[in-house]
Amino acid sequence: MAKLPGKRVAIRPSLKQGEEGRINNNWRRLFLDCLAESSNVTLSASKAGVSTSRAYKVRREEAEFAHEWLVALAEGYLHLEMEVVRRLREGDSKTADEGRFDFANAIRLLAAHRDNAARGAGEVRDVSAAEVRASIDRKIEGIRQRIARQKAAAEAKTA
Repeated sequence: MAKLPGKRVAIRPSLKQGEEGRINNNWRRLFLDCLAESSNVTLSASKAGVSTSRAYKVRREEAEFAHEWLVALAEGYLHLEMEVVRRLREGDSKTADEGRFDFANAIRLLAAHRDNAARGAGEVRDVSAAEVRASIDRKIEGIRQRIARQKAAAEAKTA
């Protein structure tokens, strides 16, 4: 029988390293949001104020949390993949600290986690064709508006 979401999971004191004081009751949501952005379990646990041991233990014991974890990882994988594609298209090889972005390792990392991401992507809800079309239409309209603003700005410069 699956445990209820939010139910307290007992964890040995030795596994609480990195947790300070009382844990935020919303740590699961914080953790999953950060995981979807970063694909980094350690960083996500730290931002949620829990130990990685607690996160893994809760994942083992709560089926719903394990499901949401997979979905968050799939989203994070997609973010990483799109970042690599963007950098390749734009020729952006600099990191925030002026180092060089390591494309070879990024691609190896993506390949290593492809199966896990595919499993998580399969967990994401199906959307109707109308929802997909509406999403594409919104994106195209946004692109049209951006191009129109760029043209207007270019014309204003030459005028």
